[in-house]
Amino acid sequence: QVQLVESGGGLVQAGGSLRLSCAASGRTFSTYAMGWFRQAPGKERQFVASMSSNGGTTYYEDFVKGRFTISRDNAKNMVYLQMNSLEPEDTAVYYCGATLRMSSSWNWPSYDYWGQGTQVNVTS
Repeated sequence: QVQLVESGGGLVQAGGSLRLSCAASGRTFSTYAMGWFRQAPGKERQFVASMSSNGGTTYYEDFVKGRFTISRDNAKNMVYLQMNSLEPEDTAVYYCGATLRMSSSWNWPSYDYWGQGTQVNVTS
């Protein structure tokens, strides 16, 4: 069992930065690949980034490459999403998830656990 709690969302102007955090409980955290997804009102949940259990492999959706960076600290049971050069189109609820299937970590049904989400609002 893994419980996830996101934090760090908020209101920021376009061009600004935010760092999202995801705190995980459970002794098996280091065995899971972790991912970040987002969901805007009226839209489907959208893949943002994922990282393998040991941090050696990362995937990013094209629209965040060069702007967002995923990282993790297995000693602290934490996952982070550093978001730079934010755009109004990045406004959404951001969720972190845990999956044992890194190869399909771009696909939200592959995830075993989800956090409750944190709201990010980017103003123009």
